[in-house]
Amino acid sequence: MKKTANMPVLAEEDISEIVQMALSDHDSFAQIEMLYGLSDSQVKTLMRKTLKRGSYEAWRKRVRQFGDRRAYYK
Repeated sequence: MKKTANMPVLAEEDISEIVQMALSDHDSFAQIEMLYGLSDSQVKTLMRKTLKRGSYEAWRKRVRQFGDRRAYYK
């Protein structure tokens, strides 16, 4: 992935791992940032570019709803 808007250059396998972590209910944005140096807004941008629109919107809805129930989730 090319660097865009403060997004570091990532290998395809890193992008795949980040997407899997972001989709997982067990990994937080803080864990992704610790491993890959991406902020939560950068992860959201990466997910928007990687997932289909409907999948991205469903993921964001799930993350928001889950985050409302748990103080330190994503």
